[in-house]
Amino acid sequence: MDQLEFLLLQFLVPDNAARKAAEEQIRKLSKDPQIVPALLHHIRSAQAPNVRQLAAVLLRKKVTGHWMKLPAEARNSAKSILLESVTADPVQPVRRASANVVSVIAKHAVPAGEWPELLPFLFQCTKSAQEDHREVALILFSSLTETIGDVLRPHFCTLQSVFVAGLNDQQSNRVRIAALKAVGALVGYIQTEEEVMMFRELIAPILNVSRLCLQNGDEDVAILAFEIFDELVESPAPLLGPTIPVIVQFTLEVCSNKSLESNTRYQAIQIVSWLSKFKPKTLVKHKLVTPILSVMCPILAEPDTRHSEDDVSSDRAAAEVLDTMAMSLPKKHVFPPVLEFAVKNFQNPDPNWREAAIMSLGVISEGCYEVMKGKLDGILNVVLEALKDSEQLVRGAASFALGQFAEHLQPEIVEHYEKVLPCIFAVLSDPSPEVQEKAYYALAAFCENLKEEILPYLGQLMERLLEALQSNRRDLQETCMSAIGSAAAAAESSFIPYTERVLQILQTFMVSVKDEDLPVRARATELVGIVGLAVGKSVIETVLPSFIEAAIAGFALDFSELREYSHGFFSNVAEILEEGLVPYLSRLVPLALASCNLDDGTALDFGDSDDESEMANGLGGLSSDEDNDSDNKRIRNISVRTGVLDEKAAATQALGLFALHTKKAFMPYMEDCLKVLKKHAGYFHEDVRLQAMIALQHLLTATQDAFPSHENHITPETKHVLDTVMELYLRALNEDDDKDTVSQVCSSIVDVIKSVPFEAVQQYVVKLSEATLMLLRQQAVCQETGDTDSEGDEDDLEHDDILMDAVTDILPAVASRMGAGFEPIFRQFFEPLMKFAGHSRPPNDRTMAVACVAEVAKEIGPAIVPYVDVVMPIVLKELSSSDATNRRNAAYCAGELCLHGGEKSLPYYMSVLQGLHPLFTERETDDGVRDNAAGAVARMIKANTQAMPLSQVLPVLVGALPLKEDIEESESVYGALCGLICASHPDILQFIPQLVPVFAQTVASEEVKAEVKTVIGQAVSQLWLAYKEQMQGLLGALPPQEANALGAVMAQH
Repeated sequence: MDQLEFLLLQFLVPDNAARKAAEEQIRKLSKDPQIVPALLHHIRSAQAPNVRQLAAVLLRKKVTGHWMKLPAEARNSAKSILLESVTADPVQPVRRASANVVSVIAKHAVPAGEWPELLPFLFQCTKSAQEDHREVALILFSSLTETIGDVLRPHFCTLQSVFVAGLNDQQSNRVRIAALKAVGALVGYIQTEEEVMMFRELIAPILNVSRLCLQNGDEDVAILAFEIFDELVESPAPLLGPTIPVIVQFTLEVCSNKSLESNTRYQAIQIVSWLSKFKPKTLVKHKLVTPILSVMCPILAEPDTRHSEDDVSSDRAAAEVLDTMAMSLPKKHVFPPVLEFAVKNFQNPDPNWREAAIMSLGVISEGCYEVMKGKLDGILNVVLEALKDSEQLVRGAASFALGQFAEHLQPEIVEHYEKVLPCIFAVLSDPSPEVQEKAYYALAAFCENLKEEILPYLGQLMERLLEALQSNRRDLQETCMSAIGSAAAAAESSFIPYTERVLQILQTFMVSVKDEDLPVRARATELVGIVGLAVGKSVIETVLPSFIEAAIAGFALDFSELREYSHGFFSNVAEILEEGLVPYLSRLVPLALASCNLDDGTALDFGDSDDESEMANGLGGLSSDEDNDSDNKRIRNISVRTGVLDEKAAATQALGLFALHTKKAFMPYMEDCLKVLKKHAGYFHEDVRLQAMIALQHLLTATQDAFPSHENHITPETKHVLDTVMELYLRALNEDDDKDTVSQVCSSIVDVIKSVPFEAVQQYVVKLSEATLMLLRQQAVCQETGDTDSEGDEDDLEHDDILMDAVTDILPAVASRMGAGFEPIFRQFFEPLMKFAGHSRPPNDRTMAVACVAEVAKEIGPAIVPYVDVVMPIVLKELSSSDATNRRNAAYCAGELCLHGGEKSLPYYMSVLQGLHPLFTERETDDGVRDNAAGAVARMIKANTQAMPLSQVLPVLVGALPLKEDIEESESVYGALCGLICASHPDILQFIPQLVPVFAQTVASEEVKAEVKTVIGQAVSQLWLAYKEQMQGLLGALPPQEANALGAVMAQH
């Protein structure tokens, strides 16, 4: 050890050879426990400060492995020397390095009761007149809180007063900064209500320090405060509580202060975004939504001054806040202020404000889609007008907004295609390349949901797209490919004339091997599959092999995006070829499995003190396996290679589709795939989990096909897969935090229940009911907002419509298998379900509840009787709803309740008929509503003919025929009418001349079930026998095709 000081000095010289030699010698010496007192000696007595610091840095790395091997006397001496260095060394980096050693030792010594004097010593230092002492004590408290926070819990009250004093230190900015950091370390340990109340008292001093630092130009310190608020927002403990308004006020002050650095403002904007996501109830409760939007919307109008895509942009960050608010908060609070801002500024003389006005509408369209659909005419006119603006940034914003509308305001936006498409075509030749690209994005998004509406524009569209596809701009080529895919999917067989030319161009892209060309190659690979699906197997089959080979060859290029899109291409090929894919399985399945098993590149970024990070890096080779002190540092960030996530998701989807379309041939790969999907069902990223849930259902479908059930009993092979799938699905319902994934699981469960014998899933009914009840009560993990800082008003918070629709689909699915036996289970669902039907709930909530009851009533029959008196008054109100879907579902539900409600529903008959009558008049513009009203009347006739005033009802019912939209009502409607005919009911006879043409049209339709046609055939045959002469005239007047169809069903009888 005598040469240690020389070696430390040698390590610090710039000569690399000397450094390496010194490092090797230090490494050997470090294996001896005596390295600890030797380093302590140099920390205390070395003349050169950098040697003292290096000795402390090295000791921090080695002390853990040797500490317990030292005699008690040596350990006590070490503690004394370190505390002396922490307070007495004249050089700040040395004190900081020694403090880090104290922290490492304290992690082991304090919990064991071996350093009782440490905390009193530190508390004493916080009261010292010397700035250095106060600072280092707070630094150590910060470090100790991170490592032994639970041990410090009894001292939280004292710590809180110490931190408050530090934050309010009037003499030292360094002390205030150290106090800020110490407060940040404390956040994760706050649990009890008493601790929460103590912590809230720190908020005001934190804000005061931050304001003072901003005034003094110390913006980095203010950013520290934002990092603390970030952790506070995400904490499961309600740490912020009533302090949220003052935090919001402070962050908005910073957001709107243009003199501050962009990064400082960005951090403040991020806090607002997190509050919107995690504390929505609190923002609503304290009426903070409008003040936030009044600051965020103007920030959208700030010019983009970034020098690169990686730079922070305030306007982009503000747009993210608007998006988060629209997705997380009740739309009635978000949409009006944003619309007001847009209306006020879309004609502003300043183009930046015009851009902001249009951009704001595009940004909120995903979250506010429901309310925006109702105001689409006016909003769309504003955006289309902006496409003609003289400034390119406004035209670009309008193109972006149109693309967003096309994605999120479906299907209403498609109705405006005649107005929208010519406007988009006009901007495709915009002089600005940036506007052009956004216009092609809007075109691709709009075309994606068109069907035959695209045909008049297809020639002009393809001419422009093929021209752009052959340009030299890669960004435009990629967007064009997306648009061509949308056009092909919409046009289907009408796209065949363009197929050969498109494939020729794509083939040239699919042989590119230069790195810069690979993203375009990826898009081209995907597009071949989309075109193939659109034009069909007969057109594409002969040319597919060469494209499949090119896609497989692309895996040798080691480009994640290309692999991702290739898996998507193979998925489409599976759908096109079905069992024709079997010869490729031996090559495609391993490729998909390899992508699924890729390392996703998850990396943890540990914080390290700036003043010793460089020195620590130099000593990196001196760490030993048993001496890893990374747990003494806070994880600041987790980074993941997102491209690999997308690749995993695409590969997972491909495996499912391979199974679905090749069925028995896929069985050799089943276990390997099931293993991967089980892993991906619990994957950390929701996109991968979602695809795993879908793929699991496909694997079950394939297994059922390969091993069919016998006499209502599933095979062991199917049971193995079914049990795996159901266990993963139930776990997802209870534990998954992503609403889209849970929605998919609900839908998949419905399909599974319907596809297997009930006895195979009966064992899961109780657990499924429990999980579904939690979802219906909005208490599941995926429905938690994390907002523990406010009770809020449950009715003022919105839920995910898609999720709740999927949840309520489970009830009738189980009921369809259990019949009346489902009623005891339904009993516990009924009250939470009816909460959605309350008069204060939005229309989509009410109709969801009504539709669910109707479907359950259909399945459980007379067991619905106990619920009639509660549901029927709600249904009667819904019949007059301004929303067509609500009227439609209410009519359906009324019919089902009357059909199965027996004596309980009789008192409501006249009220139901009065409520249904307007749905048959000219005022009703929705054919589906009228069809469901007809179905309701028919069910009432079937349930209790005597209670129906047929002389008044039949003219209205017959006048509404034939059914035009909801053909599923044919069974009820024509069944009831044919029942009256077969019973020779006198009131029906006068309508035979009107009904025969209706019957003929119905049996000639391919949409109507054979069972319905049989019933009609039987009724008309009976009429023929009874009224042959009159029937000859009626049948003779029918169009030949319809007469032949009716004759064919009559011949069966």
